[in-house]
Amino acid sequence: MKRSLLFLLTVLLLASCGRSSVKPAADPARAANFNKSYPIVDSLLKVMTLEEKIGQTVLYTSDWDVTGPSIRAGYVDDIRAGKCGNIFNAYTADYTRRLQEIAVNETRLGIPLLFGYDVIHGFRTIFPINLGISASWDPELIEQSARIAAREAAAAGLHWTYSPMCDICVEPRWGRISEGAGEDAFLGSAVARAMVHGYQGADLEDTLTIAACVKHFAAYGAPHAGRDYNTVDMSERWLREFYLPPYKAAVDAGAQTVMASFNEYDGTPATANAHLLTEILRDEWGFDGFVVSDYTGVMEMVNHGTSADLSDASIQALNAGNDMDMQSGGYSEFLKKAVEEGKVSRKTLDEAVRRILTVKARLGLFEDPFKYCSREREAALTKTDENLATALELAQESCVLLKNHHDILPLRQGSSVAVIGPLANSADDLLGTWRGAGQVDGVKSILDAIAEHAGHVYYAPGCDVSKPGQKGFDEAEYTARRASTVVMVLGEPCDWTGEAASRTSIKLPGEQTELLKRIAATGQPIVLVLLNGRPLDLSEESLLADAVLEAWYPGTMGGEAVANLLFGEASPSGRLSVTFPRNLGQVPIYYGAKNTGRPYVNIGAKYESRYLDCPNEPLYPFGYGLTYTTFSYGKPVLSSDGFGPGGSITARATVTNTGSRSGTEVVQLYLRDMLGSVTRPLKMLRGFERVTLEPGESREVEFTITEKELSFWRKDMTFGAEAGEFRVFIAGDSCAEDFVTFTYND
Repeated sequence: MKRSLLFLLTVLLLASCGRSSVKPAADPARAANFNKSYPIVDSLLKVMTLEEKIGQTVLYTSDWDVTGPSIRAGYVDDIRAGKCGNIFNAYTADYTRRLQEIAVNETRLGIPLLFGYDVIHGFRTIFPINLGISASWDPELIEQSARIAAREAAAAGLHWTYSPMCDICVEPRWGRISEGAGEDAFLGSAVARAMVHGYQGADLEDTLTIAACVKHFAAYGAPHAGRDYNTVDMSERWLREFYLPPYKAAVDAGAQTVMASFNEYDGTPATANAHLLTEILRDEWGFDGFVVSDYTGVMEMVNHGTSADLSDASIQALNAGNDMDMQSGGYSEFLKKAVEEGKVSRKTLDEAVRRILTVKARLGLFEDPFKYCSREREAALTKTDENLATALELAQESCVLLKNHHDILPLRQGSSVAVIGPLANSADDLLGTWRGAGQVDGVKSILDAIAEHAGHVYYAPGCDVSKPGQKGFDEAEYTARRASTVVMVLGEPCDWTGEAASRTSIKLPGEQTELLKRIAATGQPIVLVLLNGRPLDLSEESLLADAVLEAWYPGTMGGEAVANLLFGEASPSGRLSVTFPRNLGQVPIYYGAKNTGRPYVNIGAKYESRYLDCPNEPLYPFGYGLTYTTFSYGKPVLSSDGFGPGGSITARATVTNTGSRSGTEVVQLYLRDMLGSVTRPLKMLRGFERVTLEPGESREVEFTITEKELSFWRKDMTFGAEAGEFRVFIAGDSCAEDFVTFTYND
């Protein structure tokens, strides 16, 4: 069917107006926000009916069954009538083309659909979960992984991903901690920038890029009791200091869309929180893309108790700055009447539609609605050797070696290994939660990967991963005694983390710890490999095992990555991006906590901020991780004793590989503000650098400190630095004690 005459006239109008001569910015950090004008957006707004405008604010899901992708008949009718302008969960080049043809050829104006999907840590090639990715402390490689994900997704007809997740979290009970970058705003900001750059590249019109979506705005990672979707309540200062920076970093990097979070903030659901969506996001930060609700987020405002019904919720959400309704159907059903009755102004609706159409224009969809629908590109760019090599590299960098007693690792090639544990032979669990369109076919389990390195492999699952029962213990013990070393693969089932996967315990589920005790009683050396999506209570396991390797859910190439690390073909370089507590009673525990009026400084003193039954210190601190070598640090040296506004100071330290193997150290810079108009954290991460050194090699690592690194939300809620003394720590984790001082004079 031919395009409508009106659409062709609109295209002619675009041609007569001409395209702006402004080119995409060379800096990819701002490339997605280049100042092109899109006359077609204005042209369409002039001729669109009220129903067609509302249709652009509607986002409905596609489905998937055994025969492939499918869509509900009613949604097809809505697309054809111009009542649905966006679809999520629809992919493959052929399927998206079929839906796009309906929108372009069978509607009055031929406005193309926008296709979105949860491409969280890979599309077909699955990378480690995001908590694992952040443990690499390698923004360049993280950006590369996002670029690969974008290429694969775009080749499958997708335009838009609901990523990066920028939610800072210090609550391991919350299942979605697995999807974020951990506990620190500085590291989280670096990860957010890298992922936006990777998805969007330098030019959104490139068919190998997709639009990013910053989520979940805001503070979704701080639910009370760690229970998903639960209430979030905090001061404005804590929100801005601790939680907002990664979202802002992603927006500053050019992210085209933002997703409102499920939670409330300051008594108002984020879905209709004008303070978040308009005052901060648009007025303060200058965000010019569109905001989308989370799945049925508009509908859920009724349950929150701030909306009388779905009509009321829809009005509140759009007026607050939420441009697109994901799956609730409220905008579609109620906005027309709301506009006609003046409850939503035509200007407010037009601005929402303008933002949505502009993102479509930036993606080049008006010039070629089918540019992403290439079967040939889909076949050529999916799970290539290059993609898999990057997945292997990032999986190896993401694993964190927590313990290596008596240098039991690396194992000797060709040695005999007993592989025990319910997750050892599971390829599926390696992919983790939110695995995009990843498939287990061709994924090698840890057991299979170890078999390619060991001389003899003996295997026993030992127990179920989560159910009670010790029926397999005897076989596991017999298996352990047959080999020179035992590798135990324990953890959480992959569906025990992610959305709606909160836990009241962060111990290993089922009988796994009891299985470890049984094997440890044999006296055999034990290497514990962990698959999990949250910090766990490893207080018992860390004593029972000789070595502990935190592998998270390492993705498509995770089996090979773990085996390469165990047998020394790769060296561990991951560092924790989140604190591991000694037990759940310490939670929330994080390195950037503030001091108290009674800090714990005197061992044995009663009236200090401490526990009666547990040390204050974590089991494994933020930034921690071992390698197969050792490093020493010289005392930090400063270029001067202070500076003032507009100035800077250089901090440097010499790092030396004091071991016998090559290794990579993550050198970390922390600052402490000794006096402020409001209380300040004990330490703040303000820089890091990965450094690879040969045995005996030394390198001077240098960081520049400016006013920006000292700034915070002051007592009067202005943002900036204050005069005073600062301590500088340069070390391998957040427990650094050696420091030098400088003075900032304002």
